[in-house]
Amino acid sequence: MAQSNRGFASMDESKQRAIASKGGQSVPDEKRSFSRDPKLAAAAGRKGGQNVPDEKRSFSQNHKLAAEAGRKGGLKSSRNQNQQGGD
Repeated sequence: MAQSNRGFASMDESKQRAIASKGGQSVPDEKRSFSRDPKLAAAAGRKGGQNVPDEKRSFSQNHKLAAEAGRKGGLKSSRNQNQQGGD
């Protein structure tokens, strides 16, 4: 089967990231409810987690794994903000 050189998936990764980031930037701050309301974000996360069967909830079964993932995410997030000028 021949590969297509058309479409989003065929673009180089940096171009994909540039396009994808525009989606988030197009939403004004006052409409970014999760960034303005951490309680709403937490409630949404809990609600989403309730839809996952118990046997597939690795974080609820392994709190050390959850803590490590949170640390990694926080470190990556702060590194990305520092590289982008903290915006």
